[in-house]
Amino acid sequence: MFGRCSTVKSNMKIDTGDKTFRCKLCDKMFERSRDLKRHTRIHTRDKPFKCEVCDKMFRQSSYLKRHMRIHTGDKSFKCEVCDKMFRQSSYLKRHMRIHTGGKSFKCEVCAKIFEQSSSLKEHMRMHTGDKPFKCEVCDKMFGQKNNLKVHTMIHTGEKPFNCEVCDKMFGQRSNLKRHMRMHTGDETFKCEVCDKTFAQSSDLKVHARIHTGEKPFKCAVCDKMFGQSSNLKDHIRMHTGDKPFKCEVCDKIFGHHSNLKVHTMIHTGDKPFKCAVCDKMFAQGSELKVHMRIHTGDKPFKCEVCDKMFGQSSHLKEHTRIHTGDKPFKCQVCDEMFRINCHLKNHMRKHAGDIQNTIQG
Repeated sequence: MFGRCSTVKSNMKIDTGDKTFRCKLCDKMFERSRDLKRHTRIHTRDKPFKCEVCDKMFRQSSYLKRHMRIHTGDKSFKCEVCDKMFRQSSYLKRHMRIHTGGKSFKCEVCAKIFEQSSSLKEHMRMHTGDKPFKCEVCDKMFGQKNNLKVHTMIHTGEKPFNCEVCDKMFGQRSNLKRHMRMHTGDETFKCEVCDKTFAQSSDLKVHARIHTGEKPFKCAVCDKMFGQSSNLKDHIRMHTGDKPFKCEVCDKIFGHHSNLKVHTMIHTGDKPFKCAVCDKMFAQGSELKVHMRIHTGDKPFKCEVCDKMFGQSSHLKEHTRIHTGDKPFKCQVCDEMFRINCHLKNHMRKHAGDIQNTIQG
């Protein structure tokens, strides 16, 4: 009788969502004291579970159990279709999609397919703009409960996902998974056009735009399009004049970090790029690339008017002015115009000689 009452009481506790155990560090609530105890180790960094083989320490016994399979080679999760064995249930679950196809719920708006109806329901909020989940700290709204959960960690400082190799902590499992590829060297995302592999799906997505020519990022000032948001951000500084990168040696400022990096080599004298033919050294890889055309005879830049070929784009640009008649370089003394800057410099020496003769006379 009493046993039944205690069971009913426990069930009611779960049904009503009653959480009576509070973390004193971040105020997170738990239904069971053992869950609170396990959670507290995130803050204390306590790792009481030790691997007897390699002495590695773990915060939870389940982490140790999973780790032990590396030493034992145990693969206890079996595919019922093809008998393939896996070390973790998540690996088996992912593998099963090969057999099942695993996607049956379709979005009526964009035709995207989902494995679960709940995933489709969450996805639909992208189209409707509905954000039913609210952060109790800063009132920010979210379309998915999981996104709210991840966001809350900004306020609590909680990072529950631990790298077993270097002990770095992460707020999201996906970030830990991505981080692990640094240790494993795993590059699982392959370009179907050129077979280049990437450690992150986002890197593959950006790379694919090289082949498709897609440029989804548009400058609001001049309408120029870019393949990467970072390139657009750099470009915007041309319009704003913002130069946030400062040389610590001479205080010169730059709009791009790469320009600062190249500039710094003036002070250090560093020239890390070496020509394999003549051993000449260069500060930039692009300079070496241009230099190599001297040895190869390659001339990739073609004049659209007369078909003449050039090894450098700047030489083609200068040549094109023969056809256009453009003379952008102006003498400040006599207003004569020149097609090439070096012609202006030669011309200026005449004025310098005239001035010198006048002084001597």
